[in-house]
Amino acid sequence: MFVADNAKSIPIDDESHKLKMSVKLRTEYGPVLHMPAPKETRDKGHLAIGDSYDHYVTGQGLDSEYMITGTHPYPSGPGLALTADTQIQRMPSESAAQSLALALPPSQSRLDAQRTAASVGDIYRQAGIPERSQPPGLSMGSMESGGMKNSALAKKAPTMPKPQWHPPWKLYRKQISSYISPTKRKTGRCLAVEPGNQWFVTGSADRTIKIWDLASGKLKLSLTGHISTVRGVIVSTRSPYLFSCGEDKQVKCWDLEYNKVIRHYHGHLSAVYGLDLHPTIDVLVTCSRDSTARIWDIRTKAGVHTLVGHTNAVATVRCQAAEPQIITGSHDTTIRLWDMVGGKTRVTLTNHKKSVRAVVLHPRQYTFASGSPDNIKQWKFPDGNFIQNLSGHNAIINTLAVNSDGVLVSGADNGTMHLWDWRTGYNFQRIHAAVQPGSLDSESGIFACTFDQSESRLITAEADKTIKVYREDDTAFWKPPVIVLV
Repeated sequence: MFVADNAKSIPIDDESHKLKMSVKLRTEYGPVLHMPAPKETRDKGHLAIGDSYDHYVTGQGLDSEYMITGTHPYPSGPGLALTADTQIQRMPSESAAQSLALALPPSQSRLDAQRTAASVGDIYRQAGIPERSQPPGLSMGSMESGGMKNSALAKKAPTMPKPQWHPPWKLYRKQISSYISPTKRKTGRCLAVEPGNQWFVTGSADRTIKIWDLASGKLKLSLTGHISTVRGVIVSTRSPYLFSCGEDKQVKCWDLEYNKVIRHYHGHLSAVYGLDLHPTIDVLVTCSRDSTARIWDIRTKAGVHTLVGHTNAVATVRCQAAEPQIITGSHDTTIRLWDMVGGKTRVTLTNHKKSVRAVVLHPRQYTFASGSPDNIKQWKFPDGNFIQNLSGHNAIINTLAVNSDGVLVSGADNGTMHLWDWRTGYNFQRIHAAVQPGSLDSESGIFACTFDQSESRLITAEADKTIKVYREDDTAFWKPPVIVLV
């Protein structure tokens, strides 16, 4: 420490000098002692000392098949070659480790290959590469009792998931509903199928509610009472009641035994756009143009909660038994998941850029989909985690329907109907119905669609005053594509 203060030079003790250099070597150069040698150095057999530390760091990811071992200090002066104690060892490559695993007997292939993989991983870690259990490309999970499959050795490029094959849907029956006016507004706006799958009900812009026989398509009954367009209908599964709502701000409960209104639910300040029944509790949920959704007690007609939070008209509402129990879609481009007990918003989804007019829940999975002119989006409950986009239906989506087989149907304002595979989002069929003779092209919108209880028939209510029934084409079958080798 005080050698500079003495005039005479003090002889250096060899043992102390070695101890000092070993401590300095370990503390200052420990992380880079076993760095791989540069490629040009390997060819010459010695290490150039003038190279900077960054050169070795950047070279480790490019070619790390060699590493330097030994007890020599890391070179610090120009022109110094490797010492005699230093050895350059070749690291086993991935291909060598894999070929070694293939060459092993079946009884020892798994055990020895795991040891090999572990040793290769240790060498990678010693070389300063970020720690990992095994080098990329060496998959121990692909081993079997007889050895390793060759197909697992090659890295597979990411591919799109293969969609499930669904038979195409074709028009089974089309009937002209008895709506009075030939204008576009006098059209069917909503649909619902009763739980017994014997009949279905439609609400239209001519202020009437009509009940049709599902098998024959004949009109069975007409209910009058609304003074404006009927925008929503639903049949209860727990009682013989039919609920309807319309642009006259009214929500009505019809007793189907007497075919008359027995209750009114008053409270909305503007047109009521949709309604839904809770599957296990006797409550009714409605949504309105007054930017609110309301929860009603079916028996007492009393309002339980007023769901406030949307800043524009609420176009659709859906209920489910699990939490969150209420889902609403609005023209303010947001989707809200509500806590029915507290009457407060649980999650607000803001991914859409345009109005959300349709929401549908999957009958088996804990997921749902929402339709908007920008995209159809799929979400996962309970927190509304985004799953994927279904792009391609570039129109105003009025209605969505899904069945247990994973067929999602979207109906748009321009008369197009797209059918999607729910899991992969593959659009396997597109239907554009012809406009009725004498009608404009703009009068071909699809306002409502739903599956019947057997999910074998699809019913649509369209702007051309028709009700159409689709079913799967039984004669269709999947034909694998023919690959021609040139």
